Amino acid sequence: MNQYETVFILTPVLSDVQMKEAVEKFKGILTAAGAEIVNEENWGMRKLAYPIEKKSTGFYEFIEFNADTTVVDKLELNFRRDERVLRFLTIKQEKYAAEYAVRRRNLRQSKVEEA
Repeated sequence: MNQYETVFILTPVLSDVQMKEAVEKFKGILTAAGAEIVNEENWGMRKLAYPIEKKSTGFYEFIEFNADTTVVDKLELNFRRDERVLRFLTIKQEKYAAEYAVRRRNLRQSKVEEA
């Protein structure tokens, strides 16, 4: 199994419930295909670097997962078919990127525990 991370941007016209529903849909696609979700982060609404479909903001979502290469194809196909997704990017983590991701998760957990 390879380690992947994906970031996708959802259209800002969605309500909070619709946004969470869309995220759950994509997480369901991953788990149904046999992927193991390692980390999930909701980065919230952010300003886009440039307008996409006349929209200047979007909901950002980040998911790290372990899966086979066929799972990524299924996920990206569903991203393309869903009109709520403005943009997406999925990358395979190399050895050093995976180590950095573990350190980043641990650092984030320690900050959450302190608060």
